[in-house]
Amino acid sequence: MSHRSTSRFQITPRGTGNGRPRWVPIAIIAGAWLLSLLLVGWLAWRNASPDAGGLREKLQQSEQLVEQQRSQLEDQRQRQATLEASDKISRAANTEVQASLAERDEEIAGLRADVAFYERLVGSTSQRKGLNAHSVEFSPEAAGTWHYSVVLTQNLNRGAISQGQMRFSVEGVKDGKLTTVSWDDLHQRKSVPGQEYSFRYFQQLDGSVMLPRDFTPQRVRVSLSGPGGGATQTFDWKLAGNGRGE
Repeated sequence: MSHRSTSRFQITPRGTGNGRPRWVPIAIIAGAWLLSLLLVGWLAWRNASPDAGGLREKLQQSEQLVEQQRSQLEDQRQRQATLEASDKISRAANTEVQASLAERDEEIAGLRADVAFYERLVGSTSQRKGLNAHSVEFSPEAAGTWHYSVVLTQNLNRGAISQGQMRFSVEGVKDGKLTTVSWDDLHQRKSVPGQEYSFRYFQQLDGSVMLPRDFTPQRVRVSLSGPGGGATQTFDWKLAGNGRGE
């Protein structure tokens, strides 16, 4: 009886050992590693979440604070602009008030002078007069003309209004002859209307006239005419210069 020889080698399928695949331990290790990563991440998230929430809350609070401060800054800017505009208005108003006060001071000074003049005019020792020319003054001007100032008064009828026209002529000497320069000649025009006056107690009339060349004035004849009557008065020529027309 013959015996079959037994081989010392045994054929085993590749990739198997002890009955299970070789990749199983690797998969177990990888799964465990992945689980460990997930666990670490979960623990980190759990531990870090409260702090992150606090940081977000602080961030929101900071943003709100910044927005509030921006709003306050804008309000302050608007208030400053309003105050600057108000300050400009106040300065302009103050300047206007000061100018108005200066004008009032001038008016008061003028009224005081008028009152002093009127007191002298209607004082207890003053003579009661109807409409008349109180004074006449002439002064030379740069243009070669003469500025005149005639003061009209009345203290006889207190409260009454005196109205009318004033004219005057100048008497003097020209070329060795007595000459009268009329109202029209003084204005170098024809049919010149008289200067209007209307007052209760006194009024000052001003203007300018031209005297002829080589004319020496001596007297001024003032004529007043109105509904209530008229008056004519003569004054000596009074001036600071030599009294000779240019």
